[in-house]
Amino acid sequence: MSQVEHAPHRINLVQGEFRVSDDPRVVLTTLLGSCVGACIRDPVRGVGGMNHFLLPGVEAGLDAKDSERQGVHLMELLVNGLMRQGAQRDRLEAKIFGGARMMRGLSDIGKKNTEFAIKFLKYEGIRFLGGDNGGEQGRRLQFWPVSGRARQSYISSGVESANRASAKRATTAVVEKSSAGEIDLF
Repeated sequence: MSQVEHAPHRINLVQGEFRVSDDPRVVLTTLLGSCVGACIRDPVRGVGGMNHFLLPGVEAGLDAKDSERQGVHLMELLVNGLMRQGAQRDRLEAKIFGGARMMRGLSDIGKKNTEFAIKFLKYEGIRFLGGDNGGEQGRRLQFWPVSGRARQSYISSGVESANRASAKRATTAVVEKSSAGEIDLF
């Protein structure tokens, strides 16, 4: 086989999307702030998926029940997608990421998103393996749906990033592109 056949196939998700795959080359990626990414898989069938959601909440003019109904819909899309690919509900396991508090002084929608996702998993009998939630930083998330491997890296807040970038520009002259397609400043 050639190198191209072994190269990972990255699929990026944005808010409101989900994806399911049984292809071991697939890596699902997303950026999360107060949103939550649920990574669910059936380890026996070798199929998994991820979604990216944000409960609309009071700010969107919805009461708590309407907001949760939309969250249930997004989680069910993922679970039903897994079932269509041969997953069995009693074997499902999940990891939850995201749910940061991105803006001080406003309601903590990230915490509400995380609490909702964990409550959904418990209600549906899906084993919750953990993850990483809360804090005040966004996350870059990668999930390999077949193996269940998840990797995250923190993203600095806007003000903090701008200050660091300004300091780095003053002291750096080398810019290299890493193999992951990200720009590293040295």
